[in-house]
Order: sequence, then structure tokens, then C-alpha cells
Amino acid sequence: MTEYSRASDLQLARELADMADAISMDRFRSVDLVVTVKPDMTPVSDADRAVETALRAAIADSRAGDSVRGEEFGVQSGVEQGAAGNSHRQWIIDPIDGTKNYVRGVPIWATLIALAIDGVPVIGVVSAPALGTRWWGATGQVAFVDERLGTAQSGSDTVSRARRIHVSRVAELADASISLSGLTRWENAGKLPQFLALTREVWRTRDYGDMWPYMMVAEGLLEVSGEYDLQVYDMAALVPIVQEAGGTFTSVDGEEGPWHGSALASNGLLHDRVIAALAESIEL
Repeated sequence: MTEYSRASDLQLARELADMADAISMDRFRSVDLVVTVKPDMTPVSDADRAVETALRAAIADSRAGDSVRGEEFGVQSGVEQGAAGNSHRQWIIDPIDGTKNYVRGVPIWATLIALAIDGVPVIGVVSAPALGTRWWGATGQVAFVDERLGTAQSGSDTVSRARRIHVSRVAELADASISLSGLTRWENAGKLPQFLALTREVWRTRDYGDMWPYMMVAEGLLEVSGEYDLQVYDMAALVPIVQEAGGTFTSVDGEEGPWHGSALASNGLLHDRVIAALAESIEL
């Protein structure tokens, strides 16, 4: 089995993001964008499918033994593997996170690209070309943001102009700015009383939506972000970025990794207190 360096995997992930950005921006706000509804009643555009198709082909060319898990086409094994998903290296892709924004012309959306080894995300790239911003991180390294995406001509320029990011050092809930997304999702999870109680303890509450608040946690602009009813492709790319920025990423119940259906990212200093607050027994 071929072994690849973390640096070469990260370089590939950034190249995949360049490819995704070119496709998604070409179709963004297009008058002939084709949008259909999936069986789960969520929208999907021709851009979602085109991005994932292109990334799968590129991974097959560059990392033939790796498996791929994507939102639109599920799990596909590498050519050197047996059963689907059998590779200990798996690329996890959300071609357009924030499709509802994308199809309405709202610029808050991104392509999420992660590499998980034995189920643990070790590389994450979040590329939001309509915002002109890309974030990335790799385990054992640090996290970065490029806020001038699309203004340079080469990948080396992208790296050289990147800025290292770090979570905030806010240590009190009363001083914290948080983003807990999807009010109805918290209600459906039976956590609405806890949600409301926590919002009364903190300084400020906003719902920025999709990948953006997690990246704001990594940048130190927010202290906490979280939500329910997520899939692994919604979260995997976020994990290395938040963690390498010094933060903590678990489920709302405190389970590690992106496999448990919910997300809670924080600056680490407030993580246990937020989990405890959301676990309290409260009646409306």
C-alpha cells in the first residue's frame, strides 16, 4: 500500500479545492442552474454533482487506493480495495455545503474536503470562493486562512499569503459569542430548553449557518458553534481546522469525531461547560 506524506495530501486537497471552486463559481447565480429535490427533500444542483464528480475523478487519478465518501454519490472504494469504504484512507467530500444558499445566490457556501485515516480526519480544507476565503488545517501542523482567494495565479501564492489562525482565549460564558444553528433541530432533539438557557448565559447569540461559524471559531471570532442533524461530510473537514487552531470539536454529547450526527466546536476553554449546560434537565 502506497504511503503519502501529510504535506502531499494537503497539497492535493488544496488542488481539489481549486478545481471545485472553478466549477462552482462558473455555475453560481447562473440563470440555467438546474435544481432538483432529493428523497430527503433537500435541494441539489447540477453544480453539486459536477463538483463531486470532478473531485472523485481527480482522487482516482492521484490516490487510486483511497476510498471516497461524498454527499451526492455515497461511498466508493479505491481500485486497490475490496468492499466499499474498506480503505483506511478515505476522502470525505461535501461538494457544496450550503446548497440552499447557493441556489438562492447567497454567498455563504463552501466545498468541504477532508482526508480521514482510520476514521480520524487529519486534513481539512474549507473553500468558500464566493466569500473569497479558504481555510485549511492538517493534524500536527497549524491552521490557516487565505482571505484573498482568487486574486493570485498559483498555489504557492495562496500559501505565502495565508494567515495562521487561532481560537479565542475567552474563558467565561458571559463574555462568549456563540452560534448554535437550526432552532428547529434543537427542538427536535429535545434540547430547546437547554438551548434557550445557554443563550441567556452568553454575551451574544447569532446563527450564521453552515460551515461559516465553525471557521469563525477557528479564527477566534466566535467561542462556540454547534448544531444537530448533520452527516459526516458536513463535519469531517471542519475537525482538523478547529483542532489545529487550538479548539475542540466533538458531538453535542462530547463524543470525538464527526460520526455522531451533531457538532460542537469551541475554543476549548468553554467546551465542558457548554456540554454540561446542554445536558442539564430543564423543562419549558
